[in-house]
Order: sequence, then C-alpha cells, then structure tokens
Amino acid sequence: MIHFGTICPTATGHLNSMTALGRELKRRGHRVTVLGMPDAETYAQAAGLEFRAISGSEFPVGTTAKFYERLGKLNGLAALRYTTSLSQKTTALFLQDAPQVIKEAGIEALIIDECLFGGSTVADFSNIPFVTACSALVNGFDDCIPPVFTTWKYNPAWWARLRNAAGYKLMLNSAKPIHDIISEFRRQSNLPACYNINDFYSVSKLAIVSQQPAEFEYPRPKLTGLLHFTGPHFDHTGRKAVDFPFEKLNGQPLIYASMGTLQNRLNHIFYKIAEACVGLDVQLVISLGGGLETEALPNLPGKPLVVKYAPQLELLQKASLTITHAGLNTTLESLSNGVPLIAIPITNDQPGVAARIAWTGVGKFISPSRLTTASLRQTIQEVLTQKSYQQNALRLQTAIKQAGGVTRAVDIIEQVVS
Repeated sequence: MIHFGTICPTATGHLNSMTALGRELKRRGHRVTVLGMPDAETYAQAAGLEFRAISGSEFPVGTTAKFYERLGKLNGLAALRYTTSLSQKTTALFLQDAPQVIKEAGIEALIIDECLFGGSTVADFSNIPFVTACSALVNGFDDCIPPVFTTWKYNPAWWARLRNAAGYKLMLNSAKPIHDIISEFRRQSNLPACYNINDFYSVSKLAIVSQQPAEFEYPRPKLTGLLHFTGPHFDHTGRKAVDFPFEKLNGQPLIYASMGTLQNRLNHIFYKIAEACVGLDVQLVISLGGGLETEALPNLPGKPLVVKYAPQLELLQKASLTITHAGLNTTLESLSNGVPLIAIPITNDQPGVAARIAWTGVGKFISPSRLTTASLRQTIQEVLTQKSYQQNALRLQTAIKQAGGVTRAVDIIEQVVS
C-alpha cells in the first residue's frame, strides 16, 4: 500500500477529476489524502478521502468563492492576468506550507495537477515521486502546438510554429513573477535550477495522464512514452448530490447550457443563449454553476429551466446539444454521451478546447466578442440538423470508451510509482 497525496486547484472541474483518481486508488487498497485549500475539504469528504489543508490560515473556507466571483466577471486577457496575479500569492504560500504538510501526513507519492505552479518543486523538495494529472488541456509547451489560450488552428507549417512560439513567449513573460518565486525557493532549498519551462509547473518525468482521448488532441510526438491519453477521469458516485426537477423535462430535444463554475457570471451570455433558443423545437436547461442565484436572471426569453447547480452527468444522458464555455470536463462528459457541442470560450485553456471541438468536427465555437443571438441561433440549428456533428460526437464517444478512463490512469500511476 502507498500513501498518495493529490494536489490540484480548488475548482470543481479539477477536484472532481482528481478525486475520481483518488477513489480508484483507495478501492485498490492505497491510502489517499487530498491536499488543498480548506474549500476543497467538502469534495474530499464526498469522495470518501482524507483531507489536509494547505495555507488554511491564509485561505479560510469561503476564500475561493470570493476569488471566483471576481474571475467570473472577467474574460479574455483580463481574466488571464487576474489568474496570473492570484497564482503569485497562492504559489508562494503553497511552496511555504505544502512540504511540511506532506511530511507530517507521511505521504509517499504525489499526483499533481499540471496547472499547478511549483508542483514539481514541492515533490523535489520532499524527495518523493509524482505523476502529472491533466484535468485541463495538456500544456507540454511545444511550438508545434498552438498555445491553449488561443483558438489558432493546428498547422505543422513553419510559419505556424513561429506564431506558436510568439504566443508561448507572451505566456512566459506574463508568468515571470511566478517563475521568479519558484526559482528563489529552489535556490534557498539547494535544489537544481529550472532549465525548462515545464520545470516551473508540475510536469512529471515518470508519467502524464490526460483526461483527453488521443483523438481529441493534436499530434505530440515529443511526449511519446510519457504522455498517456486515458480519457475522462470521472465517476458518478463520488460527487456531491444535486437536486433537480426532472419532472419538468417535457420530452423535447434537450439543450444543456453551462458556463462552468469559474467564468460563469457574464449574464449577457445567458440571455443570448435563451434568446437564440426561442422558437426552436427544444427545451433549454441552464446551469449557473453556483456563480449566480436563479433570481439574478429574471425574465429570460423562452422561459428556460434555470438551476443554480445541475446534475450534469445525468442531464447529458438526455441531451441533444451542449452549449458550453469549453471547459474540458463539460466537453469530455458531453462527448462521453455522444452529445455535440457549441463552445463560447472565455479564457485560460477554453479557447484551445474550443479549437479542438471544431478540429474534431464534434461542434463549433463562437468567440464571445462575436456572439450574437442570430449567430448563435444559426449555429444551434446547424449543429442539431447536420448529421456530421452527431456522427463525430459518437466517434469520440467510442474513442473515450476505448481509452480506459480512471482504471487505465490508475494502472499507469501504480506502475510508474512502484
């Protein structure tokens, strides 16, 4: 038996996928402790896992809700800048507190979300092995691949590689204050300096397990042997229960709309979604992801069914179309049910997910700056009526089923750590 610690951002999508891995490890006889801000404890409890707080005095319960309330009102570069500035503070406290918490808990190996700055540094300091888990898109900075914060099309041509390299340079410059914090910690701890951009994040030299199926990612030959596409990391039983009025579903084709749990306070987008569905032979269900109360969106056109939270996995089994912010979890959970998508990407890796939705033919995307009621209605009608989108979504559904999911991911984790 190995005592694993899991570390990821305190965000629903990351915690749901990470606790799914933890539950499977526990089922196999391992001990699993979720490490994170106090707000993550309820997710650990729902999954039946142990919990240890990191930086609890600095980030008491309720702190992340305040962070996300601010973030939810931003988009584009403004949201990216806010995320970066927030990461400076959290990274400094993470490096300060995590090693002691890991030592006191007796943790022997780590599973660290790739999005977490400084994860590999904490593992190096603690002198324990770690595996990278990608709850969001794989980063693996490679100028053959467009940066995840863009909707640039994949193209192996030389000019596209130059374009990509320029995008990564912009990303590096914006994250320099965080890199400086990590470099200083490594210097004071007598650890080798970071020579590669991946060293500043949480990129393991043992294995990277990604929620994506291989069919939902551009070619990545540089990571062959290290990167494993296992398909989504989720289960139905390890999440907090959510009430939903299923009796109000009327049997019409169901459109499920969710802007996730972070960038979900852009009210005008919900109004445009509702307006676009008026007059169509569909029933619209809108999940606010906890970002707003239902009373905050009065008089939505067409009287859609609006809930603060939704049992997403159950609704997607009934859906004909998902309208999403292009969060990877919602995207993959939709494709797991063969449901095509329309993406309205806001920030972070969502533009990259949206680009892959279009690249695989499972749906289309509309940038927020170009979103109108007319353009969205036309796109809804296209995706619902053209058979290719449904066929491609079913093709990805098959790929996801064959990828192995949580079981294969944990097989790999056990193998490389042992």
